[in-house]
Amino acid sequence: MGVERKFVKNGLDKAQMAEYFSKQLERAGYGGMNINRTPMGTQITIFAEKPGMIIGKGGKTIHKLTHDLETVFRVDNPQIDVQEVKIPELNAQMMASRLAGAIERGLYFRKAGHNMLRRILESGALGCEIDIAGKLTGPRKRTEKFVGGNMLHAGNPAMELVDDGFAIAIKKLGVIGCRVRLIRPTVKLPGRFKTVQVEGPQETVEKRPAAGIVEIVKAAPQEVKHEAVPEQSPETPITTAEESHTGNIEERMHGDVMEHKHSEYDYWHPASRLHKKEEK
Repeated sequence: MGVERKFVKNGLDKAQMAEYFSKQLERAGYGGMNINRTPMGTQITIFAEKPGMIIGKGGKTIHKLTHDLETVFRVDNPQIDVQEVKIPELNAQMMASRLAGAIERGLYFRKAGHNMLRRILESGALGCEIDIAGKLTGPRKRTEKFVGGNMLHAGNPAMELVDDGFAIAIKKLGVIGCRVRLIRPTVKLPGRFKTVQVEGPQETVEKRPAAGIVEIVKAAPQEVKHEAVPEQSPETPITTAEESHTGNIEERMHGDVMEHKHSEYDYWHPASRLHKKEEK
């Protein structure tokens, strides 16, 4: 067999096995599969929401699947491994099956598409695209598309980074196809970058005062020593400034200080100063 025919046969076998698993494991929440061919045999990993239903009681269901792969699809020594999907909203095949089931139950396609898109984006997906095609409202078929976030459409990243799921809803007017494509939050999109601030070695710079500026240093307050004032005896009369002012007095305001001058003296002094009485 040529190389081209071998590639075509492997792709056809994979599509037939995926269709078989989606029909047999619909109740278990089938979410896709991976095939890894090794010299020891063929390793098949099935993703499901309920792994217990795939294994079955005593492994009865999984043994039946293994037997069908050997006899129907001619798979060499198949080994089936089942893994649980913890977040169904980030699995495209599960979301496509749920969308098809909602349309079959009679939910309006536009409402079902918007609800599914919102649930996927709220779960953390970087982007999502939902296509619903078929006889939706009239006699002719048409396609409704619901898009949110970022989506890749061309090149190798679109095939490797985008999770794709497809399911059909059978209605009276015909079959409606539901396709869900999403990008998981753990995927690193090509061509996207972000700036990172790198901190270099910090140089110590001495702070010097600017030219022409004199630094003012505040001196520590000095303790003021209070001298003891001799106590006055109660017999000694206390003379106030008003009582000591006698004779002709001239008054003036020198700034904020009231000053006066006696007729017998030629100098001015504050009016609050006490006068000494001459001893007789």
